[in-house]
Amino acid sequence: MILTVFLAIVFCASITLMLISAVAFIQDKKFFSSAPKEAREVIQPRDKELFYGARVIGWTLMVFSFLMIAGVGIISIWDGVRNEYDFWEFLLRFVLIFTIYKIYDMICFDYFLLMKFKFFQHYYPETERVYTNRKYGFNIKSQLLKLLIIFPTVSALAAWICSLLIGIRG
Repeated sequence: MILTVFLAIVFCASITLMLISAVAFIQDKKFFSSAPKEAREVIQPRDKELFYGARVIGWTLMVFSFLMIAGVGIISIWDGVRNEYDFWEFLLRFVLIFTIYKIYDMICFDYFLLMKFKFFQHYYPETERVYTNRKYGFNIKSQLLKLLIIFPTVSALAAWICSLLIGIRG
């Protein structure tokens, strides 16, 4: 269980690193597909780097973030196979990781970074009017859909595949 919580923290850290690299360093509009339509429409392309080498730093951080996410997946599965987890143990691990991440996302990204600290608006001031007078970031329905339906379904599928690995190995 301690490993699962640690992996969830690493997953959250890697997503945070990905967000920072995309918003602050790379600044490519393609990365903002999850932003509200109104915000995507007003975002101006950033042809000039924030500073010399910003995009190189951003892409380096982005690759590192992807490697961290892959590491979380590999270690989650490897440890479960090594300890001969059954379906329910894998399911619990995956659901916990995704649930901790999604709650972190909803609280830290959508509420604090977006609404309280205005992190996104600092780099994209043209979006300020989109977020004015909102009490919560955006896409609460989408967030809850992921938290309550999509992530548990993906976790169940992954747990089933992993438990098949145990059966093949055993």
